[in-house]
Amino acid sequence: MGGGFTPRLWWTLILLAAAVALDVGSVAVVNPALPDIGRDLRMDDALLQWTMTGYGITFAGCLLFGGRLADVFSRRLVLAAGIGIFAVGALAPVVVPTAEVLIAARAAQGLGAALSVPAAMALLFQVFPPGRLRNRALGVYTAVGAASFGVGLVLGGVLTSAFGWHAVFAFSAVTSVLVLLGIRPLLPSSAGDRRPVDLPGAAMVTAGLLAGIFAVTRAGEAGLADTGTVVSALLAILLLAGFVLWERRAPEPLFSVGILRSRPVRAATLAGGLFFFALNGVLFFAPLYMQGMLGYTPLQSGLAVLPMSLLVAVSSNVAGRLLSRFGQRRVLVVGLLLLAAGVALWLRTPLDGDYLAHVLPGVAVMAIGQGLAYTALTAASLTGVPGERHGVAGAFNITAQQIGSSVGIAALVAFASALSESGEQAERLSTYHAVYLVISCVVVVGALVTAALFGRRADDRAPEVKAPAAG
Repeated sequence: MGGGFTPRLWWTLILLAAAVALDVGSVAVVNPALPDIGRDLRMDDALLQWTMTGYGITFAGCLLFGGRLADVFSRRLVLAAGIGIFAVGALAPVVVPTAEVLIAARAAQGLGAALSVPAAMALLFQVFPPGRLRNRALGVYTAVGAASFGVGLVLGGVLTSAFGWHAVFAFSAVTSVLVLLGIRPLLPSSAGDRRPVDLPGAAMVTAGLLAGIFAVTRAGEAGLADTGTVVSALLAILLLAGFVLWERRAPEPLFSVGILRSRPVRAATLAGGLFFFALNGVLFFAPLYMQGMLGYTPLQSGLAVLPMSLLVAVSSNVAGRLLSRFGQRRVLVVGLLLLAAGVALWLRTPLDGDYLAHVLPGVAVMAIGQGLAYTALTAASLTGVPGERHGVAGAFNITAQQIGSSVGIAALVAFASALSESGEQAERLSTYHAVYLVISCVVVVGALVTAALFGRRADDRAPEVKAPAAG
């Protein structure tokens, strides 16, 4: 328990990491169960994908509001509320196994995660003081979150095969209850800043983000010219523009523009979007390659990327130490460049590829880059931000990550569809390679811009931005 970590601090860190692992793991653990869910509940592919999309839309759409609630009220209370909603969402499809309940329950889980994730991040920064101790805590926090994705894929397959898809949701419910039981004895209470919540701003930004993410999702299904796509996109633009105008005049704005005066925050915002654009872009197309060309089963393709989670867990812990020595900018930029290099290694994949020679190298290099980059951008996302704004600042960065993922995947799928005409395997492989090349180039350029946004002296010792005065 060296390095300043007391047993209580270790248990606190484990609890906070478990809270974020519920979010990451719940996305992964459901994936292997989707075919069984579809057959059992008679859901076609278009309806089935809403078990994932419903979660993502409410999660991304409600993040800023959840972050502000964590700043205004007790963070411990907001975390408990989020985990509680998440638990109810996990239990509902077990008790009432219908398609309608399942989709609504997944949307509820997304809302719960939108409350719990910003609160957990803010509590981490509240409990662990700046410097070496916080950097180590960030490394562990990131490592657990990363490992939970790969573990979730495998666990979902095992539970579904052994007990059926209901067991996946029952497991999430039980885990949520265990986390709830540890919140009160382990986490400190906080009174919040006792300022009123900007309800008009919260309503506009939440509805705007929900409409925008729905538009992106709908465009991927029905095309850009679809009426639903156009209407939801226009609604998103109007609502988000209204939010910006309102925030300039609101006495207690939901999102203080002063947060963006911190150079590390601006850099972390760009890096967060780039990170998930690259990661989820590859994770979308890689299974298509492995299952469609190498003949892998869904479980085998999940196991193929499991080393990614394990290596991210290791590199995240190393990143915590590197932050103390080299600062956020260097660690983040190197991590992004390694991520780009790992994506570029997927350009080597042939039609009859071998796992060790063609798949594992890209997985491994990407994983090392992920661990470095995500730990650094998480630290940077709250650097220079006053403690009473940590919740909304963390939520802002996670929102950028979700936008990078949603918009990125939609754009990459549209790009791939435009290139692929015949559907022959050789052409599809060439299309995948073109996608990987685009991802890699975008991340390299983004890494250079991220370095410029940081400036020369931006690290975790950056001065805090003053909070706006009340009234």
